Amino acid sequence: MRARVILLPLLFSASPAIAQQQPVPQLPPALTDPATAQKLANAMQVLSGALLNMKIGEVEAAMEGRAATPRERNLTVRDMARRQDPNFERHFQQQIATVGPLMQNSMKALNQALPAMMQGLHEAQQALDRAVANMPDPNYPKR
Repeated sequence: MRARVILLPLLFSASPAIAQQQPVPQLPPALTDPATAQKLANAMQVLSGALLNMKIGEVEAAMEGRAATPRERNLTVRDMARRQDPNFERHFQQQIATVGPLMQNSMKALNQALPAMMQGLHEAQQALDRAVANMPDPNYPKR
């Protein structure tokens, strides 16, 4: 009985600490900066250019089970893409130009959705904690 009398005031004194709002999680400012999105878009453009210049002619010939011709040895991904779309370069540049603004909008949307996502994860964790707390003890003797 005495333990309850001592613990009861402690329980009520701890409740304001529990009621405090947790800070709203947000993406770091560096990730929400438009300049960062532009840097990422520029890096993507360089990397995609390198990928397009990769020579694949010998791989294609090997898959067909034959030796590559001298002309095929210089065949690149870009050349293969041009076979299917003569305006490939123009279409590709247009797509790359939209990457920067698209990334900025995505980061902005993620930053706005992050608090709700974190709240949902917190609620899921609480539900799991309650479920685990209600699980029977495997060491409890069976009747």
